[in-house]
Amino acid sequence: MSNLEHALRYINIFFSGGDFDDLAEIFSEDLVFEGPFFRSDNSLAYVDSLKKDPPTGCEYRLIRVFEGAGSVNLIYEFLKGEIRTPMSQLFEFNDGKISRILLIFDTAAFP
Repeated sequence: MSNLEHALRYINIFFSGGDFDDLAEIFSEDLVFEGPFFRSDNSLAYVDSLKKDPPTGCEYRLIRVFEGAGSVNLIYEFLKGEIRTPMSQLFEFNDGKISRILLIFDTAAFP
């Protein structure tokens, strides 16, 4: 599976509310997740956070995809009810697994 396929699999599981345990297949154990509302230093903590507070009623519309050596950037429009805001997720890879996710968006869109 390519880096892009891993990134798209992640985003599809996230937005579908699918089985978050499936993310273990594409995450390195020491995954670092950084976002405006949450930070984690390992994949287990991040997956647990998704299980405790799953994203519901959310969708996305992909705007652009950028690939580089060892990284993928997905830029998309996040949609949930009246909330519509652009988001960017940068995925970095190590040994064929996602090792870092940097999520960037304007928090002012969220009440």
